[in-house]
Amino acid sequence: MTRFKTQLYINGQWRDASDGGTFDVLNPADETVLATVASGTVEDALACLDAAEAAFGPWAARSPRERGEVLRRAYDLFMDRIEEIARLITLENGKAGGDAMGEAKYAAEFFRWYAEEAVRSDGYLGMAPASGARLMVHQKPAGIAVLVTPWNYPAAMGTRKIGPALAAGCPVVIKPASETPLTMLALMPILEEAGVPPGLVNVLPSRASGAVVGAMLADARTRVVSFTGSTEVGRKLLHAAADNVIKPAMELGGNAPFIVCKDADIEAAAEGLMVAKMRNLGEACTAANRIYVHQDVEKPFVQSFVAKMAALKMGNGIEDGIDVGPLVNAETRDKVEFFVRDAVDKGAALELGGVRPNGAGYFFPPTVLTHVPDTAECLRDEIFGPVAAIQTFLDEEDVIRRANDTEYGLVAYVYCGDMRRGMALAERLEFGMIGLNRGLVSDPAAPFGGVKQSGLGREGGKDGLLEFQETQYISAEW
Repeated sequence: MTRFKTQLYINGQWRDASDGGTFDVLNPADETVLATVASGTVEDALACLDAAEAAFGPWAARSPRERGEVLRRAYDLFMDRIEEIARLITLENGKAGGDAMGEAKYAAEFFRWYAEEAVRSDGYLGMAPASGARLMVHQKPAGIAVLVTPWNYPAAMGTRKIGPALAAGCPVVIKPASETPLTMLALMPILEEAGVPPGLVNVLPSRASGAVVGAMLADARTRVVSFTGSTEVGRKLLHAAADNVIKPAMELGGNAPFIVCKDADIEAAAEGLMVAKMRNLGEACTAANRIYVHQDVEKPFVQSFVAKMAALKMGNGIEDGIDVGPLVNAETRDKVEFFVRDAVDKGAALELGGVRPNGAGYFFPPTVLTHVPDTAECLRDEIFGPVAAIQTFLDEEDVIRRANDTEYGLVAYVYCGDMRRGMALAERLEFGMIGLNRGLVSDPAAPFGGVKQSGLGREGGKDGLLEFQETQYISAEW
């Protein structure tokens, strides 16, 4: 256990929780204790804010180029240790080695992207038409940011927030998920070596998430809260942030439709669904959740997709040749199992998988359901597992209505041979992101986020920097 960083990281120092509290982090592949981690308290949370407050002024005063060079060094150091980081992701999250390496590369890229964006925070100078006053507009760092990240991407969900915050000039306190705090703690020596000063990035693992985050949101020094997680928790954080009018950035739940049109390239669509459904074992808000296949191509599509799913090898993700690791915890596995049982009980056909294996570990096999009835619970909620629920359609108007019939609006996928019609379909879908003939939309250079109950604001791209900035306008005459 000594090979893991397990203490709180506050003001550049490793320390135990103020009350000595700890919690266990389990390996989801065998349910053994991987490490015992300090569990931060409200007192520790306020200490994080003290450290961030002291670090804010000097960091904000640095030139954009200086901040960018620190982030670029962080990228290089991250890449030097990427195999070690990917292995740690697998150990605490369970995802297979290939998935873990994919996440690690994605996570590192946010440091490189925002190293470049740090120097491109543009303002403008103009003249007011009516008064003749000079208008000077520029961006300033918003202040201390509280970052709350989920367990499904223990590296990338942190770097996607830390990168733009540091580029903008903001200090941060990050509260990683209790299931997967080790990866974020392991990132801190990399940031130290890259030149991040003490107090600028603080990591606060805690089982008392509500209390510690609530205390920071009640503190007037906190100016931004950036959260990735469920819509239910996001609503609570928005309520808590309202009292101090804290700037929110919310990346919340999803219920992604995946539409396969009659003229789609069937093999490409099946391959795209493998990415959209099985990336991260389906434990992603971007995962394809409701799959609509044109009735005329259902048979060849299902045959192709089932064959690809059946070829996946399940096991401990740390081993070579494994495609499907365990789910992150028992609760997630049991929920996935419930969705399958509910759908089959209501008339769905089980084409593949569906049976939870015996033995240790939170495993559930790749599963394909067809003829899924509209009453199935898996169509109304995020499955968050390796289960594909397939329905058919005949009319495009009908499939657009069904796809939009959800409170969520994060991402949708469309496979269509006619690009003109595909673009027209995409524009009518009520989602913040569209994968058009692509099963992957996540990219550090793109604005990631949704509409409706899927969130507020955007992460990544140029937009991600704005979440940690405030616009200042100066009126002058000369």
